[in-house]
Amino acid sequence: MYRLKYDHTEERTILISLRSGCQTAFRQIYSAYSGRIYLNILKMVKSEQDATELLQEVFIKVWDKRELIDPEQSFRSYLFQIAKYTVYNFIRKNNLEKQIQAYLSLHGTALYSHVEEQLYEKQEEQWLSQTIEQLPPQRRLIYKLCKIEGKSYNEVSALLSISTSTINDHIVKATKYIKERHGILDKSTLIIISFILLQ
Repeated sequence: MYRLKYDHTEERTILISLRSGCQTAFRQIYSAYSGRIYLNILKMVKSEQDATELLQEVFIKVWDKRELIDPEQSFRSYLFQIAKYTVYNFIRKNNLEKQIQAYLSLHGTALYSHVEEQLYEKQEEQWLSQTIEQLPPQRRLIYKLCKIEGKSYNEVSALLSISTSTINDHIVKATKYIKERHGILDKSTLIIISFILLQ
């Protein structure tokens, strides 16, 4: 039977550390709750692959919104609420995708191909912008200066008074993070989100 690894006092200490951005605390929380959350999600979506991806999405949200965590309140309830709405959104988007596919099967796909390409490009731009904003402050600034504004490493080095090797390290880590985040999204999901955003 599943049991939590921490009592309330221990968990409160871990949550305070998590709010401050402690990755060790995040791993502890993930270890304590991920198994139970996964099983609950699996019961609802009936797919191990979807459940695994949704589990990761839940904990990405926990990390992104860690500053909103109240250590004095039930973290278990908070976490299960995030999981519930994550699954509901997933189901809603899937149902919308089915409706779109049914419509297209009746009206042809010639127009769809053109619309799909435009929507995908638009969503890719929006997604990249949002993902860059999730980087740590200095890494975000360096990435924008080098990759968005096109400044050289030497220019950024002089501007921020840091070495080019440090800049390179930030760029490598930022690029890896963006690629990893992109990997959890597939093209069909992006298209459906685009339709929702354009309603």
